[in-house]
Amino acid sequence: MADFIKIVGLIEKYGANLGKPHTQYLGSKLFEIRAKGREGIGRSIFCYEDNKTKEIIILRSFIKKTQKTPKQEITIALKRQKELEK
Repeated sequence: MADFIKIVGLIEKYGANLGKPHTQYLGSKLFEIRAKGREGIGRSIFCYEDNKTKEIIILRSFIKKTQKTPKQEITIALKRQKELEK
């Protein structure tokens, strides 16, 4: 949890394009926070609220169990992102 909070602070200060090991751009205006925790390697997929603000919206969080981010997790995040745009 502390690692996640630290990374969010870095995003607030420098923007989402921190790069590995902290963030990764996934495409379609989605970014991934990469944090280690007691339960394993945590991931949170987020987007910006709009192009004018620096506010981010966490769309999906999960414990990663595979090398690549599962497509199912990205699909869920994309669906939630589209719901926000309505």
